Amino acid sequence: MRKILNVAHVYMILGVVSGLYYREITKLTGFTGDTQLGVVHTHLLALGMLFFLLVLVLEKLFALTSSRLFGWFFWIYNAGLAVTVAMMTLHGTLTVLGHAGNEAIAGVAGLGHILLTVGLVLLFVTLGKRIPAKPAPTQPADAAQTSTL
Repeated sequence: MRKILNVAHVYMILGVVSGLYYREITKLTGFTGDTQLGVVHTHLLALGMLFFLLVLVLEKLFALTSSRLFGWFFWIYNAGLAVTVAMMTLHGTLTVLGHAGNEAIAGVAGLGHILLTVGLVLLFVTLGKRIPAKPAPTQPADAAQTSTL
């Protein structure tokens, strides 16, 4: 559980730093247009910090880390998010500096999105294995526990 919390914390720090980077580089260059740098901050906070805080809650409820698939999910999802955010940062920085992007950046970003998707599929498979298919039968209420009006 500590590893999940630490990853959420790292994404929080990266999200805040990326917001600072976006603000400072656009202010320094006088850039006023649209750039992918403006959404790196929200991607890191939403897909990184908030997502892993939710995974932490799911771990507490369903012991996800006891499944061997959890490790695959964890590393593939993190790799996908790292690649995606790195390409967004590169493309956004090039835009701010007045350079055209290229298809290679878009292609690598696409690979990052594919890794994110595979990671999400692995998370849902892991959840499916940890959550029982049928709810446990309920015990009949004891006569002493029922109240009469």
